[in-house]
Amino acid sequence: MNIFKKKKILVTHNGTFHADDIFACATLSLYFKKNNQSFKIIRTRNPKVITSADFVVDVGGIYDPNINRYDHHQKEGSGARPNGIPYASFGLVWKHFGLVLTDNDSTVFESIDRGIACAIDAVDNGVDVMTPKFDSVFPYGGGRAFLVYAPTWKEDANDVDTIFVQQVQKAAELLAREIKVAIDDSVGRKIILDAYTASPDKRIVELANDFPRYLYQDTLAGVPEPLYVIYPSNHSDSWKVEAIHKKDSMESRKPFPENWRGFLNCDPKLHEITGLSDIVFSHKGGFLITTKSKESAVSLAEKALLA
Repeated sequence: MNIFKKKKILVTHNGTFHADDIFACATLSLYFKKNNQSFKIIRTRNPKVITSADFVVDVGGIYDPNINRYDHHQKEGSGARPNGIPYASFGLVWKHFGLVLTDNDSTVFESIDRGIACAIDAVDNGVDVMTPKFDSVFPYGGGRAFLVYAPTWKEDANDVDTIFVQQVQKAAELLAREIKVAIDDSVGRKIILDAYTASPDKRIVELANDFPRYLYQDTLAGVPEPLYVIYPSNHSDSWKVEAIHKKDSMESRKPFPENWRGFLNCDPKLHEITGLSDIVFSHKGGFLITTKSKESAVSLAEKALLA
């Protein structure tokens, strides 16, 4: 018998909704979609409905993946990650279904848990994961983009269940996109590390693609030697040479010399300083230079090593 033929009933609690139940249901909706499974979300605290449901999240007082129960409100809780952040319903569902949704890529699975689920679970469990640098100033959390649609105290709450389902659909779209980006990043990270491994001088790494900045910077900052990365620009017929930042810092390991910085529009003064005539732009922060040719980018990186 095909277990995905019958419409599945997914139950969560009624009333006020939170980011963890939205994203728990969103994760399961992606799982159902992947398996061509129809489903229905019911928001209730009725014990009979909960007992008869196929999946239950964030209500019911049971965590047992063998019977698809994913609550964390019971006295004993539902466990915590190695980093100490306790699981809420989103994290529990992701724990058991995330690998399937990430094509069994453990790196992608962990990045979604660390980057999204940990924060949402921490908030739901009352765990503080950050200390603000400025009084009463906090990042605009991702969950807020969905919770803001909950009825205010002045609005009619009769449509709250419909609103919840709408937010689950939006969260599923966002989560699917995050998974796609994480999968592509995982592939890109391997390409970057292969380029690093193949580099004759590992202080200078040449890439064939213009990857997102965070990807090559964080990847190359994770190994000790790279000082500069060279890559073609996707947005113009030019090449870029960029200083690699220190691990867990925005500070460059070896910024470009002070007298190379802050030149625009092929300024001839920079030609005089470097001996290269096709430098288009040099950032005043000393971490990025754009040239018209790959040869000049390589030459600049080599000159910077000696500066």
